[in-house]
Amino acid sequence: MGEERPGGAGSGSGIVPAMKIPDDLRYSSDHEWVRLEDGRVRVGITDYAQDALGDVVFVQVPEVGAVVSAGDSISEVESTKSVSDIYSPVAGTVVEVNPELDTAPQRLNEDPYGGGWIFVVEPADPADVEALLDAEGYRALVDG
Repeated sequence: MGEERPGGAGSGSGIVPAMKIPDDLRYSSDHEWVRLEDGRVRVGITDYAQDALGDVVFVQVPEVGAVVSAGDSISEVESTKSVSDIYSPVAGTVVEVNPELDTAPQRLNEDPYGGGWIFVVEPADPADVEALLDAEGYRALVDG
């Protein structure tokens, strides 16, 4: 974290900050992160995803009580560049959504692994979390 790598757009210095990929999270190949908390799964989009999206201007959060399968489109994020689907990384029931995103969708850009979380799922099988990518696997995915 905090390392810089050459290349890319940015301040014109030719240096862009390295993407943050916390080691304590799990990741989907669709660029969602997962944090297991007391048997529930908190979900958001990764730093890589928010950077690719650009400035987020609207987040459609899922309905509390929605029953989802892993891979289901569950939410949408609208940015100045595009509209992107957000997928549930695990099967289960949505038990909470981030109310802050109604008035502050930019939290996805500002704090993707903290205040920018999108929803919480009560997983049908908590072991499904272990099947997701670990930080090393996700780094390999985004580094291509």
